[in-house]
Order: sequence, then structure tokens, then C-alpha cells
Amino acid sequence: MIKCLAAFFLAIPVSLWAISDEDLLKKVDNLASYYGVDFSAKYTIVQDKPGQNRSTTVAGVFRRDSDELYTIIIIQPVINKGQGYLKQGGTLWFYDPESKRFNSTSSRDRFQNSNARNSDFTRSTLAEDYKISASEDAALGRFQCRVLSLVAINNEVSYPRMKVWISEDGLVRKTEDYSLSGQLLRTSAIPDYYKIGERYVPKAMLLVDALRGAMVNNSFVNEKTQITITNPSFNPVSNAVFSKTYLEKVAR
Repeated sequence: MIKCLAAFFLAIPVSLWAISDEDLLKKVDNLASYYGVDFSAKYTIVQDKPGQNRSTTVAGVFRRDSDELYTIIIIQPVINKGQGYLKQGGTLWFYDPESKRFNSTSSRDRFQNSNARNSDFTRSTLAEDYKISASEDAALGRFQCRVLSLVAINNEVSYPRMKVWISEDGLVRKTEDYSLSGQLLRTSAIPDYYKIGERYVPKAMLLVDALRGAMVNNSFVNEKTQITITNPSFNPVSNAVFSKTYLEKVAR
């Protein structure tokens, strides 16, 4: 699947529909945020580091976007089973069952040493966190896209600059994350979504680290993380799930 998703990184400029870029960015946030309902799903995260064995992490993810809450429980591998994350507003906690301690962490930190960031598991806030510095039309595989260049307006984001490829349905299909100086740091692809009622959930995401990797057969091979999302649900989640007590209980 990694090879299939990688094909989405090729873009060819074409003409696109006329649309307000600011309204389009707000639409992106609305489609990727689940207000008024709870969300849960199983995330399988496969980390591919060149020259090393591929590693797999399986996690249960629970979100309540209306209250700025999420809980993540690590199910596999066994060595990390019971580790968890709890986001309450602007505070993010990591729970280690071995030490039985909660430590404050950041949304910008890497998730389980993968190419994903903790911020990748929460609602979309692009219109709140960025201003649009440039825009253009482009084709991305089978999608006609609007490409928005974004500059952060606060210091809470994981990346100070971004480029976002948005298809005509308002869904993000590709992103490029940059440093403040313009160094490419990461590229992501999201080719397919589940449609559940009027809501959309990514089926899979490919994250390619632009800087981390290794030389293989005299060529630099980038680190990649494949995230596959299964069993998405918008059924109610117990209030107890979004608590430190729940993380401690699950880890026993």
C-alpha cells in the first residue's frame, strides 16, 4: 500500500474552479472535525526505517472534538501495551504503566517514535492556526486540487509552514510540512476516505520524513509511516474514557 500511496505525491498544474481560499480552508476543518458526536477507531501504525525491521503499533483512538478531548490507548506491541495519551484542551499527558506516572508532553512531539506527531490525532484547526500566503490550482493523480501555502499565526502548531492539496470535495489529499526557513520536513498523502453519513474519516495516511532515513544501495531512502484506520465509529463514548483514571485502569 505504501507504493500505491506514494503515487499521490505527483502533481501537475491545471485550471481549477473559482473559490474563496479562506472558506475552503474552513471547510477542510469542518470535514476533518467531528463536532456534536464522539469518534473512535483502531489505528495501525507501521513504521518503516530503512535498514531496520519494520515495526507496528496498534492503538485505540477516542475523540470528543466539541470538548477538545482525545484518548489513545496502545494495544500492541506487548512491550508498550497500556501506554496512553490524554488530551484535555491545551494539555496533553502521556501515561507510562511501568512507572505509573503521567508526564506532560507536546502535540508537536513524535508519536511512539514514528513519523506521526501527536497533533495528527486531533481535529483540524488549519483556519485557526494559519494564514494563506499563496494559492494555485493543480492536479494530484485523479483529483483536481486547490493548493494553499500556509504560514502559522501562533507557536502552538507542529509546523510553521505548510502546503495543502485540497480536492473539490473539500478533503485534504496531500500536505507538505516545512520549517520556518522553508526546509521540507515531511510529506503526507491521504488518497481515500470513509464516508459515514455526512462525515469523512481517512482510510489510510502515508507520512514520509524528508530528513530521516538511511543510505541503501548508495541511495538515500526516507523513513515512512503508514497509518491505517479501521472500525471508525461515531457512537457515544463514555465520559470515563477521557480521564486519567481510565488510562490507569486499562493498563492494569
